[in-house]
Order: sequence, then structure tokens, then C-alpha cells
Amino acid sequence: MGELRDRFWELPLEALDRAEWEALCDGCGRCCLHKLEDEDTGEVIETNVACRLLDPNNARCTDYKHRAAKVSDCVKLTPRNIRRIVWLPPSCGYRLVADGKDLYWWHPLVSGDPETVHQAGVSVRGRVGATEEAVRDEELEDRIVDWPLRLSKMAKRKRA
Repeated sequence: MGELRDRFWELPLEALDRAEWEALCDGCGRCCLHKLEDEDTGEVIETNVACRLLDPNNARCTDYKHRAAKVSDCVKLTPRNIRRIVWLPPSCGYRLVADGKDLYWWHPLVSGDPETVHQAGVSVRGRVGATEEAVRDEELEDRIVDWPLRLSKMAKRKRA
């Protein structure tokens, strides 16, 4: 993988190379939380239950390279599907770039520090209630939370 271009996230998603695409992930881990869908409204409902591959201490996948083989419903994000995926958090770097918006100050590409996503309270670090191995499907409704769809005042600020 090559060197990242300056401010490459201002380019269309289709113009990014693999390294740039991967760097758009802010490392929040919110997409790795289990979601429920209201059958009547189609609304996506968040839980605090994480994929079994998510390390809740660093909000990263423990086997990113092989995740699709190990987790059958793991969705690979692409420039083609990013606009159709309704469950990505509104703060997601992929979603922001797809919508022509700027990345937040805490995004590691902007701050230069992968810890700022955690410091701003955006990541799942310290917020995962359980992994999917510990929670039965019928118990997911007891694990509904709304924080994955919200940003703290600190995270919304223009600068740290």
C-alpha cells in the first residue's frame, strides 16, 4: 500500500486507493454493535452488544483480515454500497465523505492521533455491555441503547 495523499478524504470515494479507503475508518467500533430492525417502521435500533471479534478495549476487530470468513453477516463497506447502508453512525468517516461533509476534529486523519476518537467519547471503548457470545438473540431487546447515534457536545465541537 502506498503513501496517503494529503487530504485525500476530500476526494470522491471512488478515487481512493485501498490504503486511503481503510484510513477513513475512525476506529469507533460503532458499526460492530448488533442492531435490531423494527419490522413495522424499518427503523434501525442499536444495542450495546458487540460482534464477537470486536475488542471492546480498543474498539477494533481482532481479526479484520478474516472477519468475513468468521462472521457471516459482517458487511464489507465499499464505495458502491456505502450510501445504501442505513445503520452506519452519522459520525462515520465513510458516511461523511460520501455525503460531501468534512471529518470531525477527533477523526485520526484530522487530529493525527488515533486516541482522539476515544477521548471525544465517540468510540465504543468502555461502553460494550457484552459480546454476541454472551447474549441470546431473544435478549437483544433488553440491550437497546441510543448513544451510538448521538455525539457528545465535546465530539461536535469544531476543534479540541
